Amino acid sequence: MKLTLDLQYFQQEKTEKATPKKKQETRDKGQVAKSTDINTAFILLAVFLFMFMYAPVLGTHLYDTMQTVFTEFLMWEITENTIPEIFYELTLETGIVMAPIMLIALVFGAGASILQVGFLFSPEAIKFKPSKINPLSGIKRIFSARALVEFMKSMFKITLVGLLTFTIIWLNLDSLLFLNQKDVADGFGEIAQLTGLIGVCSALLLLFLAIPDYLYQRHDHEKQIKMSKQDVKDENKKMEGDPQIKQKRRQQQMDMATQRMMQEVPEADVVITNPTHFAVVLKYEEEHMAAPKITAKGADFVAYRIRSTARAHDVVLVENKQLARSLYDQADIGDEVPEELFKAVAEVLAYVYRLKNQLV
Repeated sequence: MKLTLDLQYFQQEKTEKATPKKKQETRDKGQVAKSTDINTAFILLAVFLFMFMYAPVLGTHLYDTMQTVFTEFLMWEITENTIPEIFYELTLETGIVMAPIMLIALVFGAGASILQVGFLFSPEAIKFKPSKINPLSGIKRIFSARALVEFMKSMFKITLVGLLTFTIIWLNLDSLLFLNQKDVADGFGEIAQLTGLIGVCSALLLLFLAIPDYLYQRHDHEKQIKMSKQDVKDENKKMEGDPQIKQKRRQQQMDMATQRMMQEVPEADVVITNPTHFAVVLKYEEEHMAAPKITAKGADFVAYRIRSTARAHDVVLVENKQLARSLYDQADIGDEVPEELFKAVAEVLAYVYRLKNQLV
């Protein structure tokens, strides 16, 4: 009993690598090895690098917007008509400024995902599942070992980014202390440049940290989708078909083939037997055939059926052990008699024709 339980446990233990079919099924469900840190790093790096080029345009828009607010909007009377107009103007200006930044973030975020998992559309991943809103399942996820690992990773990244930001600010502290002596435009430009530098350096740091995270995610994903030996066997059964069903199908095909052979026996000229192990059916039409043809053959039980059918339809049976075995081994159904057996077959057919003439 204990041996049986141990064997069942061994079979159910997930020790086998996932098969290509299992990998494709998990991929279709949206379960892929992916590091969100790579997406974050790509987006931050792309946005901050773009901001260095986009800074003049951004500065001009902000300046014009603030000038409009303080020179025009403050002079307007607050009414039901002016508030929507002010809101519309500010929303439009904000959209003009933010649209390129959001587009860059969208493109590089999607590019990072494609770089990791390729093109993937998985409706299964966004399908509603009650387990997703189950409080107990949520609590289990929050206090799971995986959540603890993610928390430690996040704290580690926050600490490193904080140290990096502090270092950059510390190195530029002297310049920052003299901002009150500069005009607004120069001060804004320096703050913007320092912010961009912090963003680019943080993005590069996150990108560096994302590489081992991605390798870990791949390892963890491969571990999650491992299969037991029984799973592999079951999958092979599904792909190749149940052996019992295959055997039954094969038996049906053999039965149909045998049935077709039996239909040829009544039209034959002779059946050459072993006498019990083999039976070969020959037919010869001098006007249409260059040589006698084998229209059916069989061994053991099939040979017995051929002999029984031949007797029922008065087809001559000739016992010739060596010739029956040679014909069975050297030719298939529908083939002409091999040349080296012509003489032996001709003698049998001559005997059959003499026998038929005597009966007539």
